[in-house]
Amino acid sequence: MHTVIVYESMYGNTREVAEAIADGVHRADPSGTIDCLALNEAGSDVTRTADLLVVGGPTHMHGMSSGLSRHLAAYTESRKEGHETAAKEARETAESQGLRSWFQDLPRTEPGTYAAAFDTRVDTPRAGGAARGIASRLSRHSYDLVAEPEGFIVEGTDGPLRAGELDRARDWGAQLV
Repeated sequence: MHTVIVYESMYGNTREVAEAIADGVHRADPSGTIDCLALNEAGSDVTRTADLLVVGGPTHMHGMSSGLSRHLAAYTESRKEGHETAAKEARETAESQGLRSWFQDLPRTEPGTYAAAFDTRVDTPRAGGAARGIASRLSRHSYDLVAEPEGFIVEGTDGPLRAGELDRARDWGAQLV
């Protein structure tokens, strides 16, 4: 089985979750192949070869990020003292394609190609999540969802991940295959 995991990450939290999901998939299917790719590396030439496509991103303003929300996050991060590395990653993400536009370029697939959606989010009332929107777009592209959309919790708006979330991501990844 070929699994492709695609993620958008502003501060590295969603990337860490994606890598943990990849570990879980590998644990469950050691003979399978896995590509864990940042959004800007995941063209249709790669996604087209997937038996399972897993897509995730950060939650911004109750859903998937937008160009405006990514630029606001990068600006906020750049003003924090001692956050140079995170600010650089946030700035690079803000200047690149986000999930919303990536989905516009994603070709429809044949039925029988599987997918799953995840996000990173803060644990506050009515925070929302990006995973449901990601799952909806995957369904519109004819992917068959193998799991309910999943959210992984970050402490504060820029992390770190809550203790135990990477283990939970590994377990979730293993359940996908």
